Amino acid sequence: MVQSLNKKVDLTINATSYLGMANYGKVLVGDEAFEYYNDKNVNDYIQIPWSEVTEIMASVMFKGKWIPRFAVVTKNNGNFIFSTRDNKKTLRAVRNYVDPNNMVRSLSFFQVISRGLKSLFKRK
Repeated sequence: MVQSLNKKVDLTINATSYLGMANYGKVLVGDEAFEYYNDKNVNDYIQIPWSEVTEIMASVMFKGKWIPRFAVVTKNNGNFIFSTRDNKKTLRAVRNYVDPNNMVRSLSFFQVISRGLKSLFKRK
């Protein structure tokens, strides 16, 4: 069994991890780390200490009414994408441990397309 990094847990919520195939489990937001544990496989877990998190990137739709997923960006290990039962509640709990300036919105579909087109024309 895996030992949790947290001494005190603020939030436990059902979640989906999009690391490879979608896996269902639980997200724990605590005083020491952001943790994900798979429901079916005990050895499938993700533990990210708060010192390792650089920013939290959220997909925001309909002017903030709906947040379908968010990503935890780390210093060394890249991005981890999650979706929880209530993403707003999860992000509010995470805000206590991550600087609010490091919680950003991800680019929209049209922003990605426009930046790609601009970069095509700048290459000449």
